Parts: sequence; structure tokens; C-alpha cells
Amino acid sequence: MALTLVLNGLEQAVDGLEDGAALGRVIVELGLKQDRVAVEHNGEIVRRGSWDSVEVRQGDKLEVVHFVGGGGR
Repeated sequence: MALTLVLNGLEQAVDGLEDGAALGRVIVELGLKQDRVAVEHNGEIVRRGSWDSVEVRQGDKLEVVHFVGGGGR
């Protein structure tokens, strides 16, 4: 099965996940580094410590921001 969600404004199916999958698992399946992203789920920022208790449902909206280092001289 696949969980279909809206990721950063684009519809995306995530294979191997079902409706109600934990947000933490969704982040892993998307191939994102958990320590380098911030996540908004249906308009609410979710603290990293809560990712495993937040369920992602079909059609939910996720906004993911990736932190990038650099800029030193």
C-alpha cells in the first residue's frame, strides 16, 4: 500500500506506509535526516519528540524545511 500526502505543496505517494503511519516513520521513508528537518503537519509545527505519536493520514499536508550549514569564511 501507499500513503498519499501533500508534501511541500505537491501530492506524493509513499510506498510501504499505510493510513495512520507515525510521522517519524514517514520522515524516514522519505529519506530525510531527522536531525536536520523541521516539520509542519496540517498547519501545526510538530516537535521532534512527538513525531512517533503523530499519525499521518491520507491527504494530510506536510511542510518540511531542511536545515543546511555553511557560510563560513
